[in-house]
Amino acid sequence: MAKVVTFGEIMLRLAPPYLERPFQSPGFVATFGGGEANVAVSTANYGIPSSFVTAFPDDNFLVDSCIAQLRGLGVECGDIVRKPGRVGVYFLETGANQRPSKVLYDRADSSIALSGPGDFDWDAILAGATWFHITGITPALSQGCADLSLEAVRAARDKGLTVSCDYNFRKKLWKYGKTAPEVMQDVVRYVDVGIANEEDCQKSLGISVEDVDVESGSLSVERYEQLAKLMLERFPNLKMQAITLRESVSASHNGWSACLYDGDRFYLSRKYEITHIVDRVGGGDSFSGGLIGGLHLFPDDKAQALEFAVAASCLKHSVPGDFNRFSAKEVLALMQGGGSGRVER
Repeated sequence: MAKVVTFGEIMLRLAPPYLERPFQSPGFVATFGGGEANVAVSTANYGIPSSFVTAFPDDNFLVDSCIAQLRGLGVECGDIVRKPGRVGVYFLETGANQRPSKVLYDRADSSIALSGPGDFDWDAILAGATWFHITGITPALSQGCADLSLEAVRAARDKGLTVSCDYNFRKKLWKYGKTAPEVMQDVVRYVDVGIANEEDCQKSLGISVEDVDVESGSLSVERYEQLAKLMLERFPNLKMQAITLRESVSASHNGWSACLYDGDRFYLSRKYEITHIVDRVGGGDSFSGGLIGGLHLFPDDKAQALEFAVAASCLKHSVPGDFNRFSAKEVLALMQGGGSGRVER
């Protein structure tokens, strides 16, 4: 049976209510979120046994609440390691219209950031698993996490798991003396399925093609096909490269689609016009989870797998919080044209 294992950091998320600015009213909405945990929630929603692995401090009510929520969403948490440190926090100001969303991290000295090689028993953690997922966020936390991430993907590759990685460039995190390409190029050499947005290949891996402007709101699909093909040329171990295509009209209005190249064919999904975004944080993670889910649901149809991933992430934009809370049935309904928003009675 398929089993997905994801590895990384989950944090306490604090955001002002109702699209307010910080401290406009004296309160924050407290939830949890983090790239790899978000993916595990998605794949669990699709009926795939899913486990999230991280490091947490002992005797902490935040940890207890977080684990209880993940377990309530169907995610296994039995391989979480307890060690000194703290729970990371991030503050989110959700943007609207021409006001962009803003993130402030408070995650220094978290338990996972203080971790390193040898802290996790990968033989036990990966036993019975078929898929391992990581992102470029974890190697950005510290040198120890960079070494640990490399240890993890090597172990997963040695055990014959499919390894996926969302390159996820976070410029606020690369502060310990290494650049993202110096670290991520080594990690990606053990990856089967690469996932990126319009800037990750360039800024995480130092790979770009002419005229792909990551700051532009409009996209040239032909250039992204070139970029996907270049990724497989530079990293022959990659079996697929997916790239999400976000056309940002404003913080509240995005065009949303994606492409996938498997070394043989280039696939382009339909485009969704998301005109009233509720929360875009976690949108890329919901695409990653959707792609993993789609490749399990449609193992012989990559076009359908890609459509599933895009539809899943489109739905994520309609709910607050990091987690994508939609079932495979609901995603399939959108794929089949059920996107009118009419009341279902």
